[in-house]
Amino acid sequence: MRILHVVTAFPRAPGDIIAPWLIELLRRQRAAGLDVEVFAPAYRGGGNTEFEGIPVHRFRYFPGRWEDLTHDQGTVDRVGRSMRYKLMAPFYVLAGMRAAWRLARRREFDIVHVHWPVPHALFGWAARRGSRGRTGLVTLWYGIELRWVKSRLPWLKQFLKRALRTSDQVVAISSYTAREIAELVHVPVRVIPYGLGFAESLPGGSAARRSTDGTFQILYVGNLIPRKGVRYLIDALHRLPSTIPAKLLILGEGTDRAKLEAQVHELGLDGRVEMPGRVPEPDLHRAFHEASVLVLPSIVDQRGDTEGLGVVLLEALSYRVPVIGSAIGGITDIIGDGETGLLVPPEDPTAIAKAIERIATDPAFAKRLAEAGSRRVREQFGWEAIIAAWQECYAAALRKNPRA
Repeated sequence: MRILHVVTAFPRAPGDIIAPWLIELLRRQRAAGLDVEVFAPAYRGGGNTEFEGIPVHRFRYFPGRWEDLTHDQGTVDRVGRSMRYKLMAPFYVLAGMRAAWRLARRREFDIVHVHWPVPHALFGWAARRGSRGRTGLVTLWYGIELRWVKSRLPWLKQFLKRALRTSDQVVAISSYTAREIAELVHVPVRVIPYGLGFAESLPGGSAARRSTDGTFQILYVGNLIPRKGVRYLIDALHRLPSTIPAKLLILGEGTDRAKLEAQVHELGLDGRVEMPGRVPEPDLHRAFHEASVLVLPSIVDQRGDTEGLGVVLLEALSYRVPVIGSAIGGITDIIGDGETGLLVPPEDPTAIAKAIERIATDPAFAKRLAEAGSRRVREQFGWEAIIAAWQECYAAALRKNPRA
């Protein structure tokens, strides 16, 4: 079975950390006997055309010097801030549709698996139209595209409904996202979550671990954008008792970086917060190994957007690192409060500080959370179950749309 994954961004070269869970999905699908390929936009005129033996079909949509609508930051955020990106968006859509159609004319695909269906359902439709046989269309919904339409792009609501109704299979990454789909249109929805971008099971444990100098290491990994709520985590660090020798490592880039750096300076935390940006994969592994706790302080932003699942929580739990997350969105699919982690109200630095303090001062409790979370990851988010779910999904799409 040949699968074409339609994506917004894909690693441009070895060592480029983009969507590690997606890379692992492709690896696992190949190991299961599926023939996988990727359809993605170019970046500044180029990007790789092969990744670990997986063909990557890049399409051009603008002069190379300015071809950066995707990859570095969220596309919708960029379009909202700049007239150049607003003008670029139609070229992106039209070029992608043309390239998807032409690719499907050259190569036969059994399934077109569309990630981020707004607007990439258009590419799926074009590929299905270009196919000489019958091609199943599977759309994977992350939740953010649904909230974009509700809050900022209501004129796309009919397009969104059509994308859902014309899919042979509709998949949501969390039960929260599935409920959001149900509010818009009545279609069957499968829930298939992210798998792990790294190892599923790692040796050792994290019972309120501290570095060799006794530091309690708080970790955040993700984009530096409003809905991630990183400013509340920095505020929480400032509120911790002086008896806890805590430091905060923030790994990621985004539009909020300058504001967060200013906040760190204003609170006198310069020596306790490190913000190296995005780091290579070995450094990311090391950060998880050395973390005492990982915190994901997500909020609902002004656009109504929030966390669709929280894959970084899965990564941390695979390392047996205790986790703290906001009681919001798909995070509650991963964290059972007091069982597999701690949940806190969004936008509440005092609650975050108290949760961190509890982890730091009760190593036995921290270890129980980490071990229980690790078990949940293996049982509910393990690759064997996820790949089996995708294989059944693809088979169902083909049964609905059989090839000639």
